[in-house]
Amino acid sequence: MAAESSQTLERGLRLLRLLADGRRGRTPTELAAELELSRPAVYRLLTTLQSEGFVRRDGKGRVHLGFGVLVLARAVQPLLRDGALPTLRRLAEEVGATAHLTVAEGDDGLAVAVVEPSWTNMHVAYREGSRHPLARGAAGLAILALREGRTGYLITEGQLQEGARGIAAPVPGLPWLEASVGVITFTPLDPGTVGPRVADAAAELARSLT
Repeated sequence: MAAESSQTLERGLRLLRLLADGRRGRTPTELAAELELSRPAVYRLLTTLQSEGFVRRDGKGRVHLGFGVLVLARAVQPLLRDGALPTLRRLAEEVGATAHLTVAEGDDGLAVAVVEPSWTNMHVAYREGSRHPLARGAAGLAILALREGRTGYLITEGQLQEGARGIAAPVPGLPWLEASVGVITFTPLDPGTVGPRVADAAAELARSLT
């Protein structure tokens, strides 16, 4: 019974991961084919997940993630913040710029952790909870790059705040997380030095969350 229950849980999690890939829903038949399961097995999974709010069906019968997933996501954000703070603190102190962890939430980037350097005379006041379109700013562009399989750092200037410069790199290798680590400052940054340091911080965070 324990082995069967574990297998059911594993199948349910695989189903949720499929629905989280950004496509516009799937039919139960498509899910069965991609999961290599029978349709009755998929229907049983969907019945349970739908009753708990983790999936929903649209008017055409296609299956999408349900809003119950948002409750879990909100619970994860404090854990992400706590896990990211040591890495961000080292980055902010070494670079002398405000460091941040940004996660994708729909079409926006949401700053879930921010650390300001302690020794600079001036730094960008970037607040936790700040939100901006993914297509603007280094943090969001790094997340979009991650979706295309690119993991290098990106540089922007003046896209979110006049005079502010940003460097960000995606957090690699975590299928369950679309995020970037970045720094933002009003002072000039040496991309050849700071860019690799930001990318190293993103990789360090990925390892700590594995």
